[in-house]
Amino acid sequence: MNKELYLQSIRKADTYKRFGKITRVIGLMVESKGPEASVGDVCYIHTPSSQSSKKIAAEVVGFQEEKLLLMPYSELKDIGPGSLVEATKEPLQIKAGIGLIGQVINPMGELLSEDCLPKGLKTYPTEQSPPNPLTRPPISKPIQVGVRAIDTLLTVGEGQRIGIFAGSGVGKSTLLGMMSRNSSADINVIALIGERGREVREFIENDLGKEGLKRSIVVVATSDQPALMRVKGAYTATAISEYFRERGYNVNLLMDSITRFAMAQREIGLAAGEPPTTKGYTPSVFATLPKLLERTGKSHQGSVTAYYTVLVDGDDLNEPISDTVRGILDGHIVLDRKLAEQGQFPAINILKSISRVMNQVVDDTHKDSADRLRQLLATYEDNSELIQIGAYKRGSSREIDEAIHYQPAIINFLKQDVNEKSSFQDSVKALSQLLA
Repeated sequence: MNKELYLQSIRKADTYKRFGKITRVIGLMVESKGPEASVGDVCYIHTPSSQSSKKIAAEVVGFQEEKLLLMPYSELKDIGPGSLVEATKEPLQIKAGIGLIGQVINPMGELLSEDCLPKGLKTYPTEQSPPNPLTRPPISKPIQVGVRAIDTLLTVGEGQRIGIFAGSGVGKSTLLGMMSRNSSADINVIALIGERGREVREFIENDLGKEGLKRSIVVVATSDQPALMRVKGAYTATAISEYFRERGYNVNLLMDSITRFAMAQREIGLAAGEPPTTKGYTPSVFATLPKLLERTGKSHQGSVTAYYTVLVDGDDLNEPISDTVRGILDGHIVLDRKLAEQGQFPAINILKSISRVMNQVVDDTHKDSADRLRQLLATYEDNSELIQIGAYKRGSSREIDEAIHYQPAIINFLKQDVNEKSSFQDSVKALSQLLA
């Protein structure tokens, strides 16, 4: 029986290699006549230099008048007229497994240290369809983030997807480092998309630390790399998360940032001839975002709890990418520059943030305490101008008097040092004691 299957496979096997030739290069795009390939397939461009056997990997991103539009994964060096293009008939695949934990890799799944990959890894495709909605179990358990303000007031469920919205320099990377070290998840997959090269090592050594790296896989696509590599960085990190989810792990996926992923996708779309629409973003950006973000979540085997940072231009939370991502995800955490300037870290604006699954994963006592603290914060915020200029007289309103009384204790509760650890149970207990 097995012998017959092998013979059938041999008969079906395509032993021919198909080649095409480059006709022109325009900007980021390589145009070739042939070979036969589909959108998403990887091709290899053979450099004309006879002294080098170097092949440049590229991906088919479109067609134009029966010609292939290719975008290379690396720089367009050594490519000349007539360079051969070899078809592989396969999309990009990476190696995944336990051996990757503690490693820093590039979007192609190769170690940044340029060492050989560990043995025992399995091949896994980077692009997959989101799971069927009916196969997703409901989110029913909270997961410890390790940040007091989030665990108590914006409780995250196991398998939830949440956005961290902030302008530049408000503390996103530091917050991600805290989450990686203090979370109760089994494994962290951290994607640094479009980061400055200088910040990568600083994040790994300072924010993540040795303790965090021991149970993390870091995928790096720096800002100087081609747009396709930055896009693939997000897909590779998501694929690794899915691989571990299928094997029963609870995974944290932390992506910094989804905005730079969208910008890279815009570059590819414009180079392929797509028309620019909202703020220069192409239609493919808004089609690709839900396909990427919907891949994470809970399954019957395990879960991927995902945190996506969103860069908001000029602290405008209603710009196109912020608005689209907020509509897809299950909640958002807003980091406020004003709070950061006042020395409150993490600078989370509780009143502007929300977790859409919190009510499903916490008990009534926890929910009531969180609602009470939000009410006190909102009362103080609404009357802050009157209080600060001394126009409010104590005794005029019982609610405002209570808000003024609790305000210093609330701010102290929301503040947390970078190296301060706080378990989920300790945080909830501290919230109850604060309001007792």
